[in-house]
Amino acid sequence: MTARLAQIWRHPIKGHGAETLDEVTLEAGRTMPWDRTWAVAHEAAKTDGRGWAPCANFSRGAKAPRLMAIAARLDEAAGRITLTHPDRPAVTFDPDNEAALFLDWVAPLMPDDRAASARIVRVPGRGMTDSAFPSVSLLGLASLRALSDAAGRTLSPLRFRGNFWVEGLAPFEEFDWVGRRLHLGEAELEVRERIGRCMATTVDPATGRRDTDILGLLDSHWGHTDLGVYAEVVKDGRVAPGDALEPV
Repeated sequence: MTARLAQIWRHPIKGHGAETLDEVTLEAGRTMPWDRTWAVAHEAAKTDGRGWAPCANFSRGAKAPRLMAIAARLDEAAGRITLTHPDRPAVTFDPDNEAALFLDWVAPLMPDDRAASARIVRVPGRGMTDSAFPSVSLLGLASLRALSDAAGRTLSPLRFRGNFWVEGLAPFEEFDWVGRRLHLGEAELEVRERIGRCMATTVDPATGRRDTDILGLLDSHWGHTDLGVYAEVVKDGRVAPGDALEPV
């Protein structure tokens, strides 16, 4: 069976919701357009917002589980985002100019024992990926199904905040791509490293509550806590579900 792209996801605000796409045009050396364009620095952040910074500086699901239940929709032309959550009314705002509106909305979702969200940051031309290099992420649906079997429940892809979900691989076969170049649609990617997972994966994205020890399951069944790989875009191109993924 040929490996093919099944789903595309982007996350306009890092750690604050995802939306699915019908297609995307990738650019060499850049993150996915509008993916993690903004990030939410908390009160204890050590970043000045002028360049890439590690995820520890930002509000995210690993420390604030209820954030995992946020869904996002971006209006690219207007530069406005709509966020929804099962415990909050919907909010629509401009992240560059209406941060106060967002901060008021998200405050009830933050744990009392964690640093409060303080400001929205944006680095021109650079999505705030967890990797220090501009990356997109590739994940195998077979790996997710194997993990679901180990968990005894169907696990949502949204736990893993990936960009591209691929069908037609063996479980964890994507790890074999590290160091290789791949064609995905019209684009070309170079796979750089495996993705180490965090506590955000333990949260059910439908409820924002921790319910499954994903890290423990990965370690006990496969001897690691990784799922998916990070890749760098090395050739521009349009990508859409149904596109083949194959070695260069």
